Amino acid sequence: MTQASIITDEMRAAIGRESEPVAYEVDRTGCRQFARAVGYSDPVYFDPEVARNRGYRDIPAPAGFLGHPVIVPGRPASAVGPDLRAGFTRILNGGTDVEYLDTVCAGDVLTAVTRLVDIKERQGNIGPMLITTRETTFRNAGGEVVAVLRGTGIAY
Repeated sequence: MTQASIITDEMRAAIGRESEPVAYEVDRTGCRQFARAVGYSDPVYFDPEVARNRGYRDIPAPAGFLGHPVIVPGRPASAVGPDLRAGFTRILNGGTDVEYLDTVCAGDVLTAVTRLVDIKERQGNIGPMLITTRETTFRNAGGEVVAVLRGTGIAY
């Protein structure tokens, strides 16, 4: 007996769909907090003068930090397609990879668009799992791609 797929037609139709653009602000405080949280002690992440002396426009964003999404009350957060949790209550990060194509510094405002790349289902030891792959492209104010984030989510 074959078990019905947990991937719906609505989910399949969302593959390739892009979200509405979301603005991300890269600020000094965020850069400093992230650098501190991951254990960086290089003054380039904390002191604008040191950063400029090393050739940066301002404090560089530490690897893995691409700013904070700008939240506007009353405006829904952008999403790609339907709810992809399929009734599951647990979600894991199955991996994140960031490809940097240019330097990101405090003061930058990036625009991000997320695309649903793939949806798969697998049977795990504790039952069915839904595995989603998304790709988020970050562009600077000039429209140039500065980073591409690829992430896998696991719902179970």
